[in-house]
Amino acid sequence: MMGLFGPSQRQIDAAVKTALDARASIEDPKVPISSENILAFLGIDALSAAGERVSIDSALGVPAIFAAVNFLSGTLASLPLNVYKKTDAGREKVKNGVANILHDVANDTASSFDWRKYSFDQVFTGGRSYSFIERNDLKRIINIWALDPGQTKVRRKDGRKFYEYRDGGKTNTYQAEEIIDIPFMLKANGLDHRSPILTNKDAVGLAQAATKYGSKFFQNGGVPPFAITGPITSPGGLQRSADDLTAAVKKAAKEGRLALSLPAGHDIKQIGVDPEKSQLVELQRFLIEQIARIYSLPPTFLQDLTHGTFSNTEQQDLHFVKHTLTRWARQFEQELNLKLFGRSNSRIYAELNLDGLLRGDFKTRMEGNARAIQTGQLTPDEAREMENRPAIGGAAGKLHMQGAMMPIDKLGQQPPRTNGGQSLDDEEGKNSDAA
Repeated sequence: MMGLFGPSQRQIDAAVKTALDARASIEDPKVPISSENILAFLGIDALSAAGERVSIDSALGVPAIFAAVNFLSGTLASLPLNVYKKTDAGREKVKNGVANILHDVANDTASSFDWRKYSFDQVFTGGRSYSFIERNDLKRIINIWALDPGQTKVRRKDGRKFYEYRDGGKTNTYQAEEIIDIPFMLKANGLDHRSPILTNKDAVGLAQAATKYGSKFFQNGGVPPFAITGPITSPGGLQRSADDLTAAVKKAAKEGRLALSLPAGHDIKQIGVDPEKSQLVELQRFLIEQIARIYSLPPTFLQDLTHGTFSNTEQQDLHFVKHTLTRWARQFEQELNLKLFGRSNSRIYAELNLDGLLRGDFKTRMEGNARAIQTGQLTPDEAREMENRPAIGGAAGKLHMQGAMMPIDKLGQQPPRTNGGQSLDDEEGKNSDAA
């Protein structure tokens, strides 16, 4: 039973004993049980005010959280990730080496999409992701491996960060430049992080409780909690009658029967609140909005169109790209550029192409490409490359611009005729004057 101010001493003692018994398999024996993070390790601090124990797995059982995590991580993983090199003429796309790793295959067992999807799944659930950069003897990058955040510990020594990763029975120590580190939010010490789920455990716990209540309500055939009244007065008789009636309700719900039989002189009195009176539906809609706030998502992206219209849904789409997706893209890009290319390298950089969000809208893509070509911003070959079509070369590799625009005061006038730069109109005027 919970104490007034948190877990009772008996709960803590039992949890500590369980951890000690299983520590050989789930915790490094070198870490003392008195470590300052032992309560977080045991999960005791994840008890919500609603009485629900909140964990990553239990939170993903809430449809809105599951949708938010999958939507954000899947969207970020699907964006084209390219490497560019700055040149005197602008920039050119790099197509070999680390560019293939970031764009196509992260390592021997995972594609770039799989690696990024897993990494952002960890960010939006546990609050952080780590990836190890494997280099060969020539210091060239050959693989990127996602690490299990639960087996990774960040430490600081002499002002520099390093990472300890437990791989089976051994512990590997990595320097900061070897790890791609993406936190959701860092704590004040700059080492530990905050999980969006556990930080908002009360809101998540309420969502778990509402989901479970709705399931149990229909498990009982839609019958809210009730009390049985009658002539029985002995405690044993009351308990047996309650057990019998509970079993009868569940049996009737399972068999689809609509009626129950009660002994003579007994009656049922409702003591619970049905979902309509408790506003369960309204509560679940409000919880969707709460979860959307946690992840800075417009509710329409969690399939809540209660207040959605054609115009505001379109604006929420722009809001998502400008204020949510862009910041995650910038954080990811800058971490990649720092760890892959180094602080002093300013000519080569990785960039996520947010235009990839329009890939599914053919009409919008074609209109955008046509406008960019007509205004001299893209060559036809560059537009074809964006559509994964081969280049044509020749005039298609040059910038074009429509030349039909004229000043208003010149509209309707015959353009001057020229011959090698000499105006024919001027020559004819001079000849007529001489005559």
